[in-house]
Amino acid sequence: MKNKSSLSIIIPVYNEIESLKYLIDEIHFSLKNYNNYCILFIDDGSNDGSTEFLKKSQKNDVKINLIEFTINKGKSAALNEGFKWVESDYVITMDADLQDDPSEIPNLLKKLDDGYDLVSGWKKKRNDPLSKTLPSKLFNFTTSFLTGIKIHDFNCGLKAYKKTVIKSVKVYGGLHRYIPVIAFKKGFKVDEFIVNHRPRKFGNSKYGNERYFKGLFDLITVLFLTKYLKRPLHLFGFFGFLFSIIGFFINLWVLYLKYYIGEPFSKHIAILVLGVMLIIIGVQFFSIGLIGEMIVQTNHKSFDEKDEIIFHDKN
Repeated sequence: MKNKSSLSIIIPVYNEIESLKYLIDEIHFSLKNYNNYCILFIDDGSNDGSTEFLKKSQKNDVKINLIEFTINKGKSAALNEGFKWVESDYVITMDADLQDDPSEIPNLLKKLDDGYDLVSGWKKKRNDPLSKTLPSKLFNFTTSFLTGIKIHDFNCGLKAYKKTVIKSVKVYGGLHRYIPVIAFKKGFKVDEFIVNHRPRKFGNSKYGNERYFKGLFDLITVLFLTKYLKRPLHLFGFFGFLFSIIGFFINLWVLYLKYYIGEPFSKHIAILVLGVMLIIIGVQFFSIGLIGEMIVQTNHKSFDEKDEIIFHDKN
């Protein structure tokens, strides 16, 4: 069963029992002028009573829907499942910890009406400790510089999308941070909007600083998939040419020393071997690129095995 409301709010949840009641009330209040909307909670293997609370809330509130993961799969898997389920014209994603302000939802929707396909929230004034804000600024600057997208806050969970965007992106691992990048590379109009960021009232952050280290590898993945997925020879061929040309000139230098200076090969055996190895490595890179050209489509296996997901239908 899929939802066909004009607006869906997708909220991944992992052990946020204390904030859920306030979050639901605030969403309803912020959307009091909207009739056709639904709230889809993706319970990501919570064990603090969040699941039971959401099941009860679903029975009492016609606008609440719930998908339950029996194990913790991560935010990307939760969002990906939500994207598959909703059929709304507009979609909002936000976190369940109350730091994302539901009163910003109408503002994001207005930006979509202005012609944008994806609007990412920008927590310009963050109510987080310095240990989180400094690494985040470095991460966002690096991502913006390497991708060419002028967005200040890739980590903000509060985003607005048109249906065409969420149906064309697939997120896994930690790629949810790079949805604006993926959408932009697919030709969608992407913008940002300054949103209110509130201090955490309950519990602790589920993310550590290791997410930035993992995020670096996710960024490399995104850059490869968006730039070289359909032209891998452009990437591997570049490195193949680079290594080969360096190896060629190294060996040319050794030949010069041998035949024009008169120095024996044995005196430069190490650099000679290096030159030959670089040429071999270069050829290998070319070969990988050529093989990649024959594989123009890559299928990523989803982590959402059906026996680990329970959809709670209202009936």
